[in-house]
Amino acid sequence: QVQLVESGGGLVQPGGSLRLSCAASGSIFSIYAMGWYRQAPGKQRELVAAITSGGSTNYADSVKGRFTISRDNAKSSVYLQMNSLKPEDTAVYYCNARNIRDIGGYRYLEVWGQGTLVTVSS
Repeated sequence: QVQLVESGGGLVQPGGSLRLSCAASGSIFSIYAMGWYRQAPGKQRELVAAITSGGSTNYADSVKGRFTISRDNAKSSVYLQMNSLKPEDTAVYYCNARNIRDIGGYRYLEVWGQGTLVTVSS
């Protein structure tokens, strides 16, 4: 069974920074894409940033220039460096992994983490 565990959320003042981490556990052989989504109260879950195993990235327009996604394939981990945070970045951030293959050859189409709360407030 593949699981994703996030860490790094918390309370930060506007203009501050946070770094989110997500590690996949299990007998993983490969993960095609990993990313971060967020869901603010009363809103739909939205893509924040994603990265493929080859390093191609995709960002929501609202975070371009402020957030940076990276991954460590050897550790099956993905990170989100968030700078210049704004109150509107307040949300639960979810780690996502797609097209996962374990060492037994089993494929998982998509796995979600449980989420970590980021609150940007003075």
